[in-house]
Amino acid sequence: MENERREFIKKAGLVGVGLTGGISFPAALANAPAQTQTEMNRAEQSIIGPYGPWLDRVMKRELPSLSFRNDSFTDLNEWKSLALSRTRERLGIPALGELPRMKVHDSHVYDGLQIEEVSWQLPYGRPTKALILKPEAATGKLPAILAFHDHGGNKYFGLRKITKTGKGQHELMSSHQDHYYEGKAWANEMAKRGYVVMIPDAFTFASRRVLLEDVPEDQRSGLSDRDPESPQSIEAYNQWAGQHEHVMAKSLFCGGTTWPGVFFAEDQVALDLLLARPDVDEENVGCGGLSGGGLRTVMMAGLDHRIKCAVCVGFMSTWTDFMLNKAYTHTWMTYVPRLPEELDFPEILGLRTPLPTLVLNDEQDQLYTLPEMKKADLILQEVFEKAGAANRYKASYYPGPHKFDQAMQQEAFSWWDKWLKT
Repeated sequence: MENERREFIKKAGLVGVGLTGGISFPAALANAPAQTQTEMNRAEQSIIGPYGPWLDRVMKRELPSLSFRNDSFTDLNEWKSLALSRTRERLGIPALGELPRMKVHDSHVYDGLQIEEVSWQLPYGRPTKALILKPEAATGKLPAILAFHDHGGNKYFGLRKITKTGKGQHELMSSHQDHYYEGKAWANEMAKRGYVVMIPDAFTFASRRVLLEDVPEDQRSGLSDRDPESPQSIEAYNQWAGQHEHVMAKSLFCGGTTWPGVFFAEDQVALDLLLARPDVDEENVGCGGLSGGGLRTVMMAGLDHRIKCAVCVGFMSTWTDFMLNKAYTHTWMTYVPRLPEELDFPEILGLRTPLPTLVLNDEQDQLYTLPEMKKADLILQEVFEKAGAANRYKASYYPGPHKFDQAMQQEAFSWWDKWLKT
């Protein structure tokens, strides 16, 4: 079964599995000892060949123009106003109109939790499905978490990746939770600590995925939506969906938006609906997630400061790392044209300064290089220190590959407890 699971994840297009570092950084070698020509040639290698060193030099002529680390920025609020406005412009965030009505489809109790199955209809696509979890006996207003599921090369599933409902768990989701979360449905575990936890499906995942019947027949690779829950059909769909990402990204660019911009717009609707609930303490709401959920955390927590406490897991490095070393381990969901000129990637999350922010990294994460993860950490340290909020930022490093295991979960849960439980 373990071998089958690994093979499924591989075939489903799991980004980064089996990928390691080994690509050098031209800028980091500037002061290195004398090398042979062969060694120098190897040091100049990048995932874009001889163009990497040139592009690296272009990026590193100076700090990004809107970086708070620039000496010209002395007022935190003025900087945030300018940088937030430009970031929103670069993202091309679509307007989604009035807040939709949330429908409750089912409510039941499982493992001490009250679980609501809900949905809402955006102006496009099929309804967004979500789960809302809270302790069964809870009364009054509770702190809340907007919990983001991962990507994992698996668009067939969404919220099921980090939850359990007692209605039977798909075998692939049992393996998924074993692989990434050390067997835990972390959203359930967080709710048990006294939170209202909302888990929405992301754009192009699960209830929001592109069905094969939605595209022209010549774009379906001979597949259909029949027998959708079988592992074989899911594997085939995920392969198709992975190959479809560049099509979606190009179309979004043509429509004047970006994948992170759509993520943000849809996640902001989920946040609006969460905050509108009478059982939620709207002053104490956090968000977080692993991998693709970490990317969504960067965008949501960076741009919407109603998120009082953020935990980004397994998605923190620099644009340089993506550019020279690891773009091939990431999806089209990551990139925002022109923004790297103005903010390095960690500085998007830094837009929330001085609000509490935790970053959890895996030292052997296949999706990043450790030196660039640490550079991202230093950037965020500088931003928070300059804002006089050094005690509100923390980054931790754990041994092992890309994951959000129980030790990491406990640190995340404790961080949310520290800042959201008053």
